[in-house]
Order: sequence, then C-alpha cells, then structure tokens
Amino acid sequence: MNYDVVIIGAGPGGIFAAFELLQKKPELKIAVFEAGHELSKRNCPIDGDKIKSCIGCKSCSIMSGFGGAGAFSDGKYNITNDFGGTLYEYIGKKQALDLMRYVDDINLKFGGEGTKLYSTAGSRFKTLCIQHDLHLLDASVRHLGTDINYIVLENIYAYLKEKVDFFFDTPVESIKIIAGGYGIKCKQGIFSCYKCIVSVGRSGSKWMEKVCKDLDIPTNSNRVDIGVRVELPANVFAHLTDELYESKIVYRTEKYGDKVRTFCMNPKGAVVNENTNGIITVNGHSYEDPSKQTENTNFALLVAQHFSEPFRDSNGYGESIARLSNMLGGGVIVQRFGDLIRGRRSTPGRMDDAFITPTLNATPGDLSLVLPKRIMDAIIDMIYALDKVAPGTANDDTLLYGVEVK
Repeated sequence: MNYDVVIIGAGPGGIFAAFELLQKKPELKIAVFEAGHELSKRNCPIDGDKIKSCIGCKSCSIMSGFGGAGAFSDGKYNITNDFGGTLYEYIGKKQALDLMRYVDDINLKFGGEGTKLYSTAGSRFKTLCIQHDLHLLDASVRHLGTDINYIVLENIYAYLKEKVDFFFDTPVESIKIIAGGYGIKCKQGIFSCYKCIVSVGRSGSKWMEKVCKDLDIPTNSNRVDIGVRVELPANVFAHLTDELYESKIVYRTEKYGDKVRTFCMNPKGAVVNENTNGIITVNGHSYEDPSKQTENTNFALLVAQHFSEPFRDSNGYGESIARLSNMLGGGVIVQRFGDLIRGRRSTPGRMDDAFITPTLNATPGDLSLVLPKRIMDAIIDMIYALDKVAPGTANDDTLLYGVEVK
C-alpha cells in the first residue's frame, strides 16, 4: 500500500505531526505505525492486589501505544526554553515558545479547557531558593492531570482516526530507501511512502540507532539523566506545589560541580513502574480528580551525565544501571533516606515502621549498591539542600525509589 506520509510512533511527536499535516494538506494519505496498543486497550495489569509488580507484558501499556509514554503521566505541559528540550537551538526561542503555546491551545480545544496554567515567573520562591544556592527555573506549566490528559488524547484520536490509517501492535522492522521514497517493513508486509517521519521516543531509541546506521544517518551521543524518585508527605512541599504546582529546581554540587534537578513533580500523586525494553524503572503520576489523590507527593532527582570519548553510549550506560537495580531487587528498589545515610539497606520491617505509606509496591533494598557514588552523593546533597526550602525533605522516612532514567 502506498502513502504520501508514514509516521512511525504514535506518541506526542507522531500525533501532532499527523494533526498538523491534516491542517496544512488534508488531501494527504497518511499512515501511523505504532508498536503498542490503541488508547482504549492500554491497560497495565498491576492492580496492587492480585498483581503487585511488573509481569513483563510484550508491549508495556504504560510506555507504548497511542499517546506514548506520557498518556498516563500527570499531564504537565511546560512552556519554556529553560528545560525540557533544545528545539530553540534549531528554530529560535520565540518561535519555539509560539509553537508550545500553539500545542497548548490544541490541548485546550480537545478537552483541556478549564485546567490551570501555573507560572514561576516572579515567584517569591525564586528568592528563597537562591538564598540556599538553589535555582528555580522560569516556566509556565499547564497541568491537565492524568485523567484530563487521557480525555484530551481520546478526543484527538477520535478526530485523527477518521482521516488517518492507524496500525497498532505493529512494530516497524526496518526502513529502506526505495525509488521515490521509503519502504516500511512490518509484519503485514512492505508499505511505501514519499516521506517518512520517525518519532519513536525513548522506548524506540535502540531501534532508532539501528535505523540511523542502516541509512548512514550521523548521530551524536546525548546526555542521560539518572537518579531516583522521591516520595514524602504532601504537606512537606505543599507551600511550593499549591502556588507553582511544578517547580524545576537545580543545584550544583560543591565537590564535583554536577547539576542535580527536580523533575516531574506530582503533588498528592503515586509512584509507578515503567517497562522500557524489558527493564523496570520508576516514574510518577498525579490526578486532578480528588478521589484519586494520595497523601504523598513524589518527584524525581536526576543527575545529568555526558559522554564523548572514548565512551559514547549514554543510553547503554543508563540501561546498565537500571538492569543492576532489577538484578538486585527484581524490579524497582525502595529505600528510606535514613537507612541510606546510615549505610544500611531498608528491610520490610523498617519500611513497616515508617510514618509514610509507599504508593508503589517495591523491594526494600540498598540503592548505594546500584547507583555510582558520584550520582548517589549528588542526590544526598540535593536532598539536604531542598530540606532548607522544604523542611522535612531530609527526614528519615523520606522514600527513594530507584532507578529513574531519562
């Protein structure tokens, strides 16, 4: 079958590529190939009762399918050039911000109306942070919540599927250059197209490396962010989350000069598993619906690692650390901060004695046996620094889940 455009991957990049092509040239014949399920069939079997941990589904419904890895995320859309990508390096800062606002308008049109837009600009917390050598980055943040985020995706899919051919549960095996375009090989056969857009996200990064190699496309080693997901009582960060919702705070460690940052803050949210290429890592969700909210807030602490020569495989480095965590804990490891700084592993007994109830069923253990010392030291330093602006962050019962890799 022949198409004008084939899009590989139905995450945000693929979805909005299809949407925009239809706005510009509605006559185009477009197909989208996605390794995961369609939105309504994306169901993680973990229920916290009969199934408490990842069972290794062939296609992870949290990571793959229509909507991508963000379909069940907390639905935060950051409008800023200060973090979250480097699009501005290619098109300029003004145009990058204009496009972010354009996407925000589309989300509102498809079900996100009435959701709140937060801003850190001019916040009193910038002064508080800088007084303790922390830096609060500027951003506008649209928070949809996991529930509204799903509705927006549902409505966009309903719009697109009338005009675009979707092939779900269809991993693309290879892309070949053919006369007049490209040949897309999958289990149904070979599809031809004039143009091909590849938008496979982190889950498809290994496959993408192979495609680039086969097509002689030069690549560069990007950074990898490695760290933990922190969970603590929601009232510890309430003064920040009530006003800002998402606070991107950066700290530079004194010993190494490494930058540690908060990422993906989920007030009254839950910690969840992710399955990326068979490796179990950790993430966080939150909900607008009060009935689904918890008494805890969670966020990631990530340390950026850059590689050049002779080692360049950033993805492989992060993956190897995540595999080590899986080997030691059978999946995600959880540790009390008090146990970590005392050099001992957390045990089921110590977890039961904690004054906080974990939202994820993880294996108690010792994260210092998983994360390199330099990364672990940076995370500990950051927790003590955050304790100055959010007292209680460095409490013994603060929970650290590992690992998180971005």
